[in-house]
Amino acid sequence: MHIGEAIKKELERQGKTVVWFAEQLPCDRTNAYRLFKKKSIDTHILIHISHILNHDFFSDLSTELHNKGV
Repeated sequence: MHIGEAIKKELERQGKTVVWFAEQLPCDRTNAYRLFKKKSIDTHILIHISHILNHDFFSDLSTELHNKGV
């Protein structure tokens, strides 16, 4: 799972803008775009993003892990 792409897809699914997302983090808009390119991110940041988007990305990662038979 490419976590940055997953975050971007969830943001788009919710109809929220990158500007809104960057303000919530808080960070610069360009840093938000950089985050979308990352294959992995710090768990503390992922917790914060999960709260911001009200989406459990850890559950998504766990499901992928179990589906791959690990």
